[in-house]
Amino acid sequence: MKILVLHSSSDLYGASKVLLQTVGYLVSRNHDVIVILSEEGPLADAFRQKGINVHIIKLGILRRKYFNISGIFNRMVTIRKAKKKLSLLVKEQSIDVIYSNTTAVLAGALVAKKKKIYHIWHIHEIITKPGWVLKILGRVVNRYSDQVIVVSEAVKKNWKKYVSENKIKVVYNGLEYKEYMTADGNEIRKKIDASGNHILVGMIGRIHYWKGQEYFLNIAKHLVDKYQNLKFVMVGDVFPGYEYLYDELEKTKIQLGISHLVVDLGYRRDIPQILSALDVFVLPSILPDPLATVVLEAMAAGKPVAATAHGGVVEIIQNNISGVLIPWNDAYKASEIIGRLIVDKPLRSTLGRNSVERVLTFFSQEAYFQNLEKIFSQPLN
Repeated sequence: MKILVLHSSSDLYGASKVLLQTVGYLVSRNHDVIVILSEEGPLADAFRQKGINVHIIKLGILRRKYFNISGIFNRMVTIRKAKKKLSLLVKEQSIDVIYSNTTAVLAGALVAKKKKIYHIWHIHEIITKPGWVLKILGRVVNRYSDQVIVVSEAVKKNWKKYVSENKIKVVYNGLEYKEYMTADGNEIRKKIDASGNHILVGMIGRIHYWKGQEYFLNIAKHLVDKYQNLKFVMVGDVFPGYEYLYDELEKTKIQLGISHLVVDLGYRRDIPQILSALDVFVLPSILPDPLATVVLEAMAAGKPVAATAHGGVVEIIQNNISGVLIPWNDAYKASEIIGRLIVDKPLRSTLGRNSVERVLTFFSQEAYFQNLEKIFSQPLN
């Protein structure tokens, strides 16, 4: 079967990592896969290293910055151009299935409908506002998809008002965890001058207002007011055009008086080593995170995770058993909960062990692949 795969970015964050393994699995099942990305980047390089055919086509990716009249016009023009290029490729390659990874990509769905090609939409997003975006996109997804994969029950709940439930299949992400379970973080700790006495608290995520970097800094401020020997690590970069967010975070660090305690590593590819170096991992998203892949990675690394209690994360973490849940709108209360992990090393160890067991049992790569097999067999039936 010939499959055309479209994705919204060329980074190597959560959805991109899942896509990389998805495409690898499809290729291993003897499917012929062509990947379409809007730009060059680490993901494109990773695909090519695996011998996978990658085309760069401007797809007219939907971003919040385009939610205005001029932005919508810009996207319409770009998507129209993308449709023409994709239509030619579909005809030349005799594509059987189009697979759109995230709702930020519309062009593939439009081409699939016009060419009467089976279309699978993999939704990684929860959209809470503006409500009109969810309403419009939901109706588009419903009309232009044959099968809809959602990454958690929370995502299903968000979309099912507009998407027929008989199209929706919940498939939890699953990763190959070995590298996270065996990585050594000693070199990372040395580089950021974190001795054995330091408690290292970190977060990893693309910088965006809803990902909670500012909230993380406010939690850090409350922690340093109460505890000593703490250091904080932030990992992640911004989408092009959002560089001003760096400056805003720097101002926040200065205002809180914690600049000397926060190490910003920017974009990194050695995530297993960074997670190994941490004592506590925090997911501070202030809006619901659909199913944070980085939480699965941190749990596989045996780290106690403190995550805001909404979105898909409440399906991953058993509170006070395989992690702790914190509020998304009360930095002081969140710091009190995380403080328990700071002072109680045995508790950190217990939560870490339980985390490993949980991801291997319920979020395995094998289970993910089994679900994919069922979904991609549908066009053949």
